[in-house]
Amino acid sequence: MRIIAGTRKGRGLLSPHWSGLRPTSDRLRGTLFDILGPGIAEVQLLDVCAGTGAIGVEALSRGAAHVTFVEHDPRAAALIRRNVDLCKFADRCTIRCGDFTKTARRLPTGFFDVVVLDPPYDASNIDEILTAAVEHVAPTGVLILERARRTEVNAAPGLVSLRAVRAGDSVLEFFEPVTRG
Repeated sequence: MRIIAGTRKGRGLLSPHWSGLRPTSDRLRGTLFDILGPGIAEVQLLDVCAGTGAIGVEALSRGAAHVTFVEHDPRAAALIRRNVDLCKFADRCTIRCGDFTKTARRLPTGFFDVVVLDPPYDASNIDEILTAAVEHVAPTGVLILERARRTEVNAAPGLVSLRAVRAGDSVLEFFEPVTRG
């Protein structure tokens, strides 16, 4: 696992030494950032179910102003901290350890330009996570859900699906707030 582009291009990231954590592949991360393009510069990004932190760290390398990582597993939150420190991005991020549906209440509403949700593919509460994230997307922001191809989700109230990009067994689904109208 490595950073694909930006100021830390080529830098290796630490991977988990335990099972049950599925880091987003370099290829899928590349697809995500190819779609987001240069618009990632100076954004406020929320990385939910952040795992290793690879998506948020990639965003920081590409110029994101700040990333808030939310991860429920304390081991993964510690791994995110190590990856952030390795890349010297500690001053541009916040790491919160806890269940997102509860942690979301303590985050600013309508603040994040980009919200990335990467819950475990077999999570039973994907709709709940999606619903909890809606209020945190800025009016002109975008929410991206990484999910298994076999998993269908309904757009949460307040979001409209823009597109779904399939890559192998994964799908990146892009949503925008309905209020954009």
